Amino acid sequence: MKILILNGPNLNLIGKRQPEIYGNISFEEILPKWQSEFNCSIEYFQSNIEGELINTIQNATADAIILNVGGYTHTSVAIRDAISSVNIPVVEVHLSNIAKRESFRHESLITPVCVGCILGFGMESYRLAIGYFITRKD
Repeated sequence: MKILILNGPNLNLIGKRQPEIYGNISFEEILPKWQSEFNCSIEYFQSNIEGELINTIQNATADAIILNVGGYTHTSVAIRDAISSVNIPVVEVHLSNIAKRESFRHESLITPVCVGCILGFGMESYRLAIGYFITRKD
């Protein structure tokens, strides 16, 4: 199985930015552990640019996508449309529990076009999504 983890704006700062919310482990540190644990191929891409995220979704060759588009979660109809245009299952993830944060973070334009949403478990949110795809039967 090939899984694409796709992160949006400011998520390149995971491990450095607000560790009390986002933790202190970077993707560079954790990806090899997950690949070994789940015995799968994990491709990782992060961009602060909406169009690059859309292009990556549209051109993806993965079996599954784990998606955290950060602030675009609440604003991007274009990313939502890109998800709808591909035949790849997507799980939305968030490091923090966005329902417990500022009210403008409570609505996700992305959730309705995803197979599920995992939030509030830090980096474990991604691990849970990988586990879902590895064990999924359909």
